[in-house]
Amino acid sequence: MGFALGLALRYLRSRKGGFISLSTLFAVIGVALGTAALVAVMSVTGGFRAQFQKKVLGVNGHVIVLRSPFGDYRSVLSRVSGIPDVLGVSPFLINPMMLTHGGRTVTGVTVKGVDPSRVSTVLDLPEQIVEGSLERLSASPGGDAKPPPPPEDAALLVPPPASDRDAGPTARIAVDLPAGSIVPEGGYASVLPDDDLLPDELESDPCRSHTGELPGIVVGLALSEQLRLHVGSCVQVTSPTIGFSFIGGEMRPPVAKPFEVIGVFHAGFEQYDAKFAYTNLTEAQAFYSDGDSVTGVEIKVADVDRAREIALRVNEELGDKLYTVIDWMELNNGLFTALRIQQLLMSLVLGLIILVATFTVVGTLAMLVLSKKKEIAAVKAMGASDAQVLRVFLYQGIFIGLAGTSGGLSVGYVACRWILTRGFPLDPKVYFIDHLPVLLRLQEFVITGAFAMVACLLATLWPALHAARQRPVDAFRG
Repeated sequence: MGFALGLALRYLRSRKGGFISLSTLFAVIGVALGTAALVAVMSVTGGFRAQFQKKVLGVNGHVIVLRSPFGDYRSVLSRVSGIPDVLGVSPFLINPMMLTHGGRTVTGVTVKGVDPSRVSTVLDLPEQIVEGSLERLSASPGGDAKPPPPPEDAALLVPPPASDRDAGPTARIAVDLPAGSIVPEGGYASVLPDDDLLPDELESDPCRSHTGELPGIVVGLALSEQLRLHVGSCVQVTSPTIGFSFIGGEMRPPVAKPFEVIGVFHAGFEQYDAKFAYTNLTEAQAFYSDGDSVTGVEIKVADVDRAREIALRVNEELGDKLYTVIDWMELNNGLFTALRIQQLLMSLVLGLIILVATFTVVGTLAMLVLSKKKEIAAVKAMGASDAQVLRVFLYQGIFIGLAGTSGGLSVGYVACRWILTRGFPLDPKVYFIDHLPVLLRLQEFVITGAFAMVACLLATLWPALHAARQRPVDAFRG
């Protein structure tokens, strides 16, 4: 053992013969607490980001191609699938809908039409199924799901003349109406109530009157709980059109179709589990009159961190400004930017704890230099160089840093493992996920440990330099 190291270990011990002095112990504990807090918070904030990324990419592609209208999506699928690092491509159609079951209604539900033969190559939907299956999603009952155009002689809703509107309700009559008023002489014998109320025996689920096989729909777990759905339940899906609309010169009512619940998925993200549903792409297209058109094309890539690079390749391959190509980071820029800023700010704030702990190191070594002033002078008078005295106190700073950092990293690791074991529950309506996530990565531990060691070494420099510059004559004069 060298002279400087032996003297450093001697100064670390208690004057009463203990293993370590009380001031040194406090310095070690301070560094350990700061290191443990920093590594735990970095692991938790990193866990939030990883969980959000996993949930978002589980229901969305890594790269998305958009266009309005998007009728040539089939050619885009073939062109994009040949790009290197592209694992899968699939068309999709999303629109807000209203779901009704058993007197319960949920609005603002995003119904996503997908291609059953391609969806597993892009999304994690098959792994998210907790009840039922996706087998019937590819089935399209009755062939083409689009409603046939109405015949020319179809009946239309035509109101009576304005002068007779108070006499009775709107009647459903044929197009070839006779001339004149259809109201009988003396008016109607009875008047219908203003509210269209049905007796209890006639109030029933609109799905019950439907006969035959229904198209399938997969709903989120939270949505199924709100509507009390299970596999085999019938749910009515209604387009968001309010009242009647004119399409192609014709007056049409809002489209409402019954679906059978064939599966329930759990994405682990409240925003998706409560407001998301999947159905066949053809069934989703039947709600609108855009024909064989989609909202966009989803692409899954081999490396999510290179999604932006592949998005540029897709843009170059398509070579048309009518297409909009965005990657998952751009699509969710606000969410992940907020998470990065949160992780950075919390790490900076907790890093201050380590800096505060380094002042304990400075105080401990400064008090030691003052108390050992005459001993240092005697050692230097016996021939010790300034460099040897400098190393004595640097070794003490290194010991405090190593002990505090290793202890703090150990405590932080144990705390993170304990959180993972306990699985602390969170309110998914507030945090969007149902448990506290923790991501244990080596780089967080290495960065935190390096920061703590550097801070301790910097805190050691001033007391060490002060001790090395002391002259023996000044100490003996005092």
